[in-house]
Amino acid sequence: MSDSPKSASSGVPNSMAGRDVAYCLHPYTNARAHEEKGPLIITHGKGINVFDDQGKSYIEAMAGLWSTSLGFGEDRLIKAANKQMKELPYYHSFTHKTPIPPIELSEKLLSMAPVPMSKVFFANSGSEANDTVVKLVWYYNNAIGRPNKKKIISRMKGYHGVTVASASMTGLPANHTDFDLPIANILHTSCPHYWRFGKDGESEEDFSTRMANDLEKMILDEGPETIAAFIGEPVMGAGGVIVPPKDYWEKIQIVLKKYDILLIADEVICGFGRTGNTFGCETFGMKPDIISVAKALSSSYLPISAVMISDELYQGIADNSAKIGVLGHGYTYSGHPVCAAVALETLKIYEERNLFDQAAKVGEHLQAGLAQFKDHPLVGEVRGVGLIAAVELVQDKKTKASFDPVGKVGTYLNERAIEEGLIIRNMGDSIAFCPPLIITEDQIDQMLDRFKTALDKTLDWVKAEGLI
Repeated sequence: MSDSPKSASSGVPNSMAGRDVAYCLHPYTNARAHEEKGPLIITHGKGINVFDDQGKSYIEAMAGLWSTSLGFGEDRLIKAANKQMKELPYYHSFTHKTPIPPIELSEKLLSMAPVPMSKVFFANSGSEANDTVVKLVWYYNNAIGRPNKKKIISRMKGYHGVTVASASMTGLPANHTDFDLPIANILHTSCPHYWRFGKDGESEEDFSTRMANDLEKMILDEGPETIAAFIGEPVMGAGGVIVPPKDYWEKIQIVLKKYDILLIADEVICGFGRTGNTFGCETFGMKPDIISVAKALSSSYLPISAVMISDELYQGIADNSAKIGVLGHGYTYSGHPVCAAVALETLKIYEERNLFDQAAKVGEHLQAGLAQFKDHPLVGEVRGVGLIAAVELVQDKKTKASFDPVGKVGTYLNERAIEEGLIIRNMGDSIAFCPPLIITEDQIDQMLDRFKTALDKTLDWVKAEGLI
């Protein structure tokens, strides 16, 4: 590949792009296609915008990976990291030791939790947090004399990470194919996407009842004595921004309680204001036993995640650690002092600037703006809540038929958006929006104007290709 200094944003590699292709293996990327296309190299950011190595500006409508809630260049987070780096750049939390920031962060998180929680365990990513959840659930059930109650139910199109255990819970084919996943004891029940899977004449409430019945049938078929937990995102993120239908979580929780099954709330995307409340659990009436958080915990300025557990779980885990002599789990960077200090400052900023209420208000503007695309020839559904949303493209609006292959049109639209200075994300043909919480109504209007241009260009291409 040439090292000529041409525009990376055009897809033609310059010298840095050539080095990237030569040395880097990218996540969620077609490696062979990347050899030809090269990377979009992002060099800096400010507010809701990022800039490439040619100086072009982009509205970051995905907040990075659903995560940079305070936008780019928040000076207080930089200062918090620098201060802690000077005082204590690293220490661990193994064997009765700890730096101060994770203590303060634990206390803060427990005070914010949507339901009473007892203890916090720190990891470094949402995937690690959910991997930890699996281990703690298994450990707990062994501790209380239920060695057969180990199966964890997730959902088709749910997303919970990419470690061996968390990717197994993820209900997306790409995360399983040729990785020899899912592992044993992981099950997947129905996807609660009413628009896509609801039957003719079926109300949202009836659809939710059917979803709960599907879950109960799985539990009975497997044996309730074997089912340990159910994990779910309040709003399904990477599966297509699927908002639960009316009464869904209420009906699901009735089934879980009936069979003594733990509820795990994956708040990695929804947590910290994304749905207009502090946690997605509050938006949808979830009462979990375990909560995992990451991403917006530090506005993604540094890697950190956390698992909050109920006192009932803690007591069983603590008793077992006393019996064995140790809780044999943890990471070198669990509760890293610099990451924890940045997370603490992030939570302070949320409160001081009233950003969760702001997100709810501005989120209404986003949802109203996106709703205007419902009549567009390519759009099947617009869905969302707060500052997270998706537009699903279809080949036929009446039948809801998808394009074949799924993702071809979404990818084309994504590329047109890049040309317009807009970074979105296509998950197949569902186009996601998840901008920083600091976005203004005027900036949302600008974002949607760029999206409209890209969508209309895509429509012209679809017609020219004879796809509709």
